[in-house]
Amino acid sequence: MGIGRDSRHKRNLTGARRNLHQKKRKFELGRPAAMTRIGTKRIRLIRTLGGNTKRRALRLDTGNFSWGTETNSAKAKILDVVYNASNNELVRTNTLVKNSIIQIDSAPFRQWYEKHDNFAIGGK
Repeated sequence: MGIGRDSRHKRNLTGARRNLHQKKRKFELGRPAAMTRIGTKRIRLIRTLGGNTKRRALRLDTGNFSWGTETNSAKAKILDVVYNASNNELVRTNTLVKNSIIQIDSAPFRQWYEKHDNFAIGGK
């Protein structure tokens, strides 16, 4: 059957069924979700229309994160998925999706803050 991104299967504005007058097209192709997990980096290349490629991340362990109030961004290690509003199973399986709340390693941001403000964080 395949995953399609067409609108020909939907009903008309008036509620009438549409007549199917053409087959599925290559540009309407949809692909299954990557379901990216936390782990050592594993990326697959996918051939797309025009011979171009997309990079599909299957596993990731690092990412580029920003500290908005300090206007600082750094590469940090991903530790855990803490919360996901859409599905609790994504939290349990440590699946990375858009808008999920994750826990990261604070070392790069702590080092930047101590260097920038000349102030030690978390010292006793």
